[in-house]
Formats: sequence, structure tokens, C-alpha cells
Amino acid sequence: MTDLRWQLPDGVDELLPPRARQLEHLRRQVLDVFHRWGFDLIDPPVIEYLDALLAGSDGDLDLQTLKVTDQRSGRLLGVRADMTSQAVRIDARRALDRDDGAVSRLCYSGVVVHANPQGVHETRVPIKAGAEIFGAPDDSADAEAIALMLDVLAHGGIEQPVLVLGHMGVFNALIADAGLDATVAAQLFQAVQIKSETDIAQLLPAGVLRDALVRLPTLMGRASVLDEARTAFKECGAAVGAAIDALAGLAERVSERSGGFDLRVDLSELAGFGYHNGPIYSAYHAELGRALARGGRYDGLGRLYGKRRSATGFDVSLKPLLATQQSFVPASCIWVSHASANGGGDDQRRALWAWVRAQRQDQQRVLVALQPGETPTADCDRHAVWQNDAWHTAPLTA
Repeated sequence: MTDLRWQLPDGVDELLPPRARQLEHLRRQVLDVFHRWGFDLIDPPVIEYLDALLAGSDGDLDLQTLKVTDQRSGRLLGVRADMTSQAVRIDARRALDRDDGAVSRLCYSGVVVHANPQGVHETRVPIKAGAEIFGAPDDSADAEAIALMLDVLAHGGIEQPVLVLGHMGVFNALIADAGLDATVAAQLFQAVQIKSETDIAQLLPAGVLRDALVRLPTLMGRASVLDEARTAFKECGAAVGAAIDALAGLAERVSERSGGFDLRVDLSELAGFGYHNGPIYSAYHAELGRALARGGRYDGLGRLYGKRRSATGFDVSLKPLLATQQSFVPASCIWVSHASANGGGDDQRRALWAWVRAQRQDQQRVLVALQPGETPTADCDRHAVWQNDAWHTAPLTA
């Protein structure tokens, strides 16, 4: 019988050298970007009580969350599939302690686990990095989050990303007074998400609402499409117009703050986990089919943790960024042969280990052979040599 213990579960991947080092280098770069923008790092737990993880979300997040029973409390635990709710919980509790309404900027990075891959060949264990702004209701916070998202992608090697802006308020305002059954509303949401005009038409009776929602997936393109939307929805109420105007204002703010991106508007762009309720945004790369980063506004979610707060933020998937980066050049390495480590007199060997420690303290990578016949790795370009009663490096030739 074949031993299958070495196999990984379907959709679960791992990174090996040198890609694992490349990913860690990228993660550190991203965290440094967050730091330079004034965001404070948090490190939420991988597991939490399920009701806390799913607070304010819809069924999609529930289906994506792996669940286990806590043997200590008997309560259900969830393995996080999204880190936004964790950041919301942390901010809400800190805000309750301060009770001053101050703006808070939090960032994070870590693995999330999906019960099912989100697309063909997608990993179930993506590594996310994200940033959230709490306590700032103005669209300047959304513009700040988007500008930061674009800066992160630039440091990840993404040139001229496609930035797509949408607004949950358009869809929400259109169906607000329709009195739709919850099941029909959920089906309609999904139909708009996949831009199926046929499914939208089949879910609604003839009338202004059906005409407007059937038109919604067609309103995508350059920012000028917002003028078309104003005309198309002029009979649909002030709330729809207000959401369109807010989106136009945000597009202007983003263009003022950032450059080097291709701006698109998509009024049928709807966010996935059910807690967004304002502007939403995503970034794409021409060579990759799925969004590299997604975010949006989710005001009020903190009420579920005791403190209602304005909030906006995004996360970026780090693994796909590796595919768009140039070849990773690992740091060079100093090789210490087995003969060098074990030959010579006591004074020479003591000098070697002091020298090795000094090299490593100076951030040099040093690899010491542990047995005879061991050969240097590909990144070793220098080796330790004993000359003039001291250790030095010399080029390592093939």
C-alpha cells in the first residue's frame, strides 16, 4: 500500500527555498510600508470563538470558515478565514477603554484558512497583509486606504495596476424600499455580482427596479460612466444619486493622492463577506485573473463588539505577488568547510568561531559544514580562509 502521509490536503500548498525566503522578504517590505504610513501592527490569533469571527458577516464567510470544538470550553472555534473582523474587535475594545473617539490605524499580516478555494488553482491557505482605519467617517480615509494599497502593490512589483471602484450604496439604495424576500435579495446580490442580466430579470417583476438592476452590470468603465449612471437612475431616489456622487468624489481624491494606476468604475462590484456598506475597491494586474487586493468601507461593524465606529480598509494576498516579481536573488553566503572548522590548532579554531559569530552579528549569512564531503549551497560565493594568523573571506570558485 502506498504511503500517502507526505501528501497535503487538496488546495493546501507550501513554499520551499528560495520562494519561502522571497515571500518573507516581501511580507517584511509590506509591513515596513504600513509602518511608514503610521499604522500600528497587531497579531490576532489564528483561532477564535466562532461567533466572534463571524460577527456581522454573511453566509459566505461561514461556509469558508473551518470549525472545531474547543475541548476546554465546549464552544465552537473557527479558524480565521478573514482578519478584518479581528481588527474590528481589537479596535472596538481599545476604543471602549479610551472612550475618546480617536482615529486608529491598525495593520496585520498572517495566514488565513479557507474551507474551499476561492477560484481554480487558488490556495486554501493564503497569506494576507492588511490595513484598517477606524474612527474616520470622511472619504479622505477611503482615499488614504486606497493610496496605501497602491503603494503596497508598487513595493510588490506591480506596475500600473487596474484600480476598480464601486459603491455598495447604489445596490443597497435600489433595493431598500422594494420589500424583497431575504432569499430573493440574496439571489439578486449574487446575480449582480456575476453580472448576469438574465438572472436579474428573472428574479424581479417588470418595473423600474428591474430595469435599473438589469442596467447595473453594464455601468462599468472609465469614470465618465458615472454620468451615465446618473441619467439611468434619475428616477430611483436621492440615495442612489448620493452614492454615485460620493463615488465620483472618491475617484477625484484618489487621483489627487496617487499615480501610476488605471482607474475603472464598476457599479455592480459588490463585496463578498457581507459587512461592507460604502465605497469598495479592488486592484488587479493584467497577468492575473483575480484581484490582488480588496477593501472597502464597513461603518458600524464595531457595534457587535460594543463600540460602533466608522471603518475602512483592505487586504492584499501576498503569494500571487511572487508571480509578478523579478527573479529573487538571495543574500550571498560565506562557506566554512569541514576542514576549516575542524582543522588547525585550538587557537585557530577558537578564532574561527569568534569570527563566525562576528560575521553573523554583521548580518552576514554563514554556512558551516557539519561533516566531511558536505558541499556549499548555490548561494555561497565566498569561503573562510586562514591567512596571516586571522580568518578572512575569499571568492569561492567552482
